[in-house]
Amino acid sequence: MCHLPYCNEDPNLLVGIETSDDAGVYRLNNSQAIVQTVDFFTPVVDDPYSFGQIAAANALSDIYAMGAQPITALNLVSFPIDKLEKDILLEILRGGRDKVREAEAVIIGGHSIDDSEPKYGLAVTGLVHPDRILTNSGSKQGDYLVLTKPLGIGIIATGIKRGIVKSEDEDQVVQTMADLNKEASLLASEIGVNACTDITGFGLLGHLHEMMKASALKADIFTENIPVLNSVWHCLDQGMVPGGTLANLEYLEKYLESFCSLDWKLILGDAQTSGGLLLSVPEGKIEKLLSKLNTKNGCPQVIGRVYSGEAGKISIYEAKINF
Repeated sequence: MCHLPYCNEDPNLLVGIETSDDAGVYRLNNSQAIVQTVDFFTPVVDDPYSFGQIAAANALSDIYAMGAQPITALNLVSFPIDKLEKDILLEILRGGRDKVREAEAVIIGGHSIDDSEPKYGLAVTGLVHPDRILTNSGSKQGDYLVLTKPLGIGIIATGIKRGIVKSEDEDQVVQTMADLNKEASLLASEIGVNACTDITGFGLLGHLHEMMKASALKADIFTENIPVLNSVWHCLDQGMVPGGTLANLEYLEKYLESFCSLDWKLILGDAQTSGGLLLSVPEGKIEKLLSKLNTKNGCPQVIGRVYSGEAGKISIYEAKINF
C-alpha cells in the first residue's frame, strides 16, 4: 500500500500507519480507545452467504489483531443491481450480519453503490484499553511465533476456480476463512503476548516481515511445524499459484534466507483471505497459550522463533523447530 505523507500531532493517536499495523487506535480517555479498520473485496467463493461471512470475518480480524473487541460495523456494498438478482445481495448481507452477531457486535448502517462487479466488506469500530493494545511492533528476542490457522487459502481458491478441488476440501477452506479470530485474540490479550498481526493478502512471510521490521528483529521459521489445508500440494502440482502470491515473493526476496523448496516458499508467501493470527509469545507463556487455544485444522502451532539480527529478515528452514 502507498501511504500519503502526513504529520501526526495528536497525542491521542496511539497507533497510526507508521508500522503497517492492522488498524488505527485513538484514545478516548484513560480507560478506552477506539480501534478502526475497513476492508472489502470481490467474491472469493460462489455462494453469496459464505462470501458475506468471509468478508465480514476478514474485516473483523483487524480488530482482533489489535486485541480489541468489535462493537459496531458499517456495510460497504458495490453491486450490479440491474444484472444480478437482489436475493444474491440479501444473502451476502445476511452472511455478514450473522458473522457480526457472532462477534457480539452490531451493524448500524452502511453505504452501497451500483457497480459492475460485486464487492462487500465492513468498516469496523472496536474498543480496547489503551494499556492492552496488541501491535505488530512489540516482538522480543527469544519469543516463539504461533500461527492460529493453516495456510494455503489463496492457492486452493485458485484451484477451486479451475475445478480441481474436492468438495470436502472446498468446504474446509470456506470454513477456515469464515472462522473468527475471536478466541485467539481474547487469549492473546489475557495471557499477554508481545506482538500480534493477522495473515491476509501479504501472506505469512509478508506480515512476519512487517512484524520483524517494526520490532527491529529477525525470525527463523520451520516448515515441518507449519499446518496447511488439504489440497494445497495437489493444487501446487497443477500450477495453481495466485498472482498475488508471486508478487509477494518478488517483493520479499531480498529479506529471505531460504533453505526450503519453491513449493514451501509459495505456501509461506501465499496471499490469504481471512487467515489466522500470528502471535509473538514470550517463552514463559507459550505452554499456557497452547493449552488454552482450541485445536482446529492442525492449529495452533509454534512455527518459529525471534532473534536479534537484521530488522525484517526471515530465515526459512525445511526442518522442525526444537520446542
